[in-house]
Amino acid sequence: MTGTTAAGRTPRERAARGKAARARTPRSLHGEFTPARGRPHPVDVVERQSATRLPELVPIRYGRMTESPFRFYRGAAAIMAGDLAGTPDSGLTAQLCGDAHLLNFRLLATPERRLVFDINDFDETLPGPWEWDVKRLAASLVIAGRANGFDRRERSSVVQGAVRSYREWMRSLALMGNLAVHYAKADAEELQVLLRGRLHEAGRRQVSRAVARARTRDNLQAFGALTRLVDGERRITPDPPLVVPVADLLPDLERGALEDRIRGLILSYGRTLQSDRRQLLEQYRIADMARKVVGVGSVGTRCWIVLLLGRDDGDPLLLQAKEADRSVLAPYAGESAYPNQGERVVSGQRLMQAASDIFLGWERVSGIDGRPRDFYVRQLRDWKGIAVPEAMAPRGMRVFGELCGATLARAHARSGDRIAIAAYLGSGDVFDRALVRFAESYADLNERDHRALVEAVRSGRVAATRA
Repeated sequence: MTGTTAAGRTPRERAARGKAARARTPRSLHGEFTPARGRPHPVDVVERQSATRLPELVPIRYGRMTESPFRFYRGAAAIMAGDLAGTPDSGLTAQLCGDAHLLNFRLLATPERRLVFDINDFDETLPGPWEWDVKRLAASLVIAGRANGFDRRERSSVVQGAVRSYREWMRSLALMGNLAVHYAKADAEELQVLLRGRLHEAGRRQVSRAVARARTRDNLQAFGALTRLVDGERRITPDPPLVVPVADLLPDLERGALEDRIRGLILSYGRTLQSDRRQLLEQYRIADMARKVVGVGSVGTRCWIVLLLGRDDGDPLLLQAKEADRSVLAPYAGESAYPNQGERVVSGQRLMQAASDIFLGWERVSGIDGRPRDFYVRQLRDWKGIAVPEAMAPRGMRVFGELCGATLARAHARSGDRIAIAAYLGSGDVFDRALVRFAESYADLNERDHRALVEAVRSGRVAATRA
């Protein structure tokens, strides 16, 4: 087996496969983008998603998406999936994040309590053309750059930096052994050292503050922010409509049934954890539970936060159980190999992330309406550092984009043929420049789609609430 892949190809053969793909799909072709004839109206796509969600929360989703073109983009993964399906691709695939916009890259904790920079959100993960993730990242950088008032040259520099970083890291990863790729990660302390020469003093201070702040965003911080003592018992603090304890959601009989189902979900999902982590989970007891509104695109899906207590009331664990639906990529990339959508999310996350949450698992449960639903479970908060694109100058966003590009390359290299992808990309900047053109064109379309949703709200077609 020496010198071969599991498929029996040598590195030379894999590189030849990537170079041959250039003839079928020239790299410059990725810069061309025209919306397909008969493209669905964007509001129709969003409404179809909303039809399966909690109706009382859907107006919050529309309210968030109408706030700005960037917030619309965050909630429009289903719209872009259909658009990406009509774009050129090399025929080479990898496990995709499926929603690789810039805010889905952040600081996260490893099980060894190290802080790393990695991808965070995998609700839409599925195998597919690696270009789709890179294009979604590139377009998000242009949209964020426009919101910050960057001119076209500055936006071009940001996108080219991110895509070049993806290409160069993929080429470096192609030279590495399989184990080295698997163990590769971006340690936060090492990143700070690397960034010292890239950022001005203000930018370096901003990064240092972000790292320090991320270490405080843990279970204890969430425990203090989200819970309170009620008659001597620790309870989740109501903040309707964003956080509503289950006790306040339904009448007594239905509430009891719902509590039983959520309790059963937490107790049974542990079977998907490693045995040592399952035993750790079993040392906690459930103290309270609530419904929580999360994100932009996910608003309206069923998401429960569950407070568990260990040794005493000062030993908390906050878990989030989030509904997992069919990936927005599935109509175009094919259905998941996993029958449970929660398992699809967890498997994709474990494959793409350098290190995943120790409590990450999945389960299927029936709701009080009798319908089976898939969920994935993880810690609500575990050393998370989130970027603030509004505070970024062009230089800062360029550096951040380069980190995102490198991280995405590492994630794709764990599942895709990194040698073939690297050979397809090559040493020149043809693909980099092409994605600048694509990202600008797609940002134009995103602005039109955003205006269409704003008009739908104005006309009364859909209702929107700011929350």
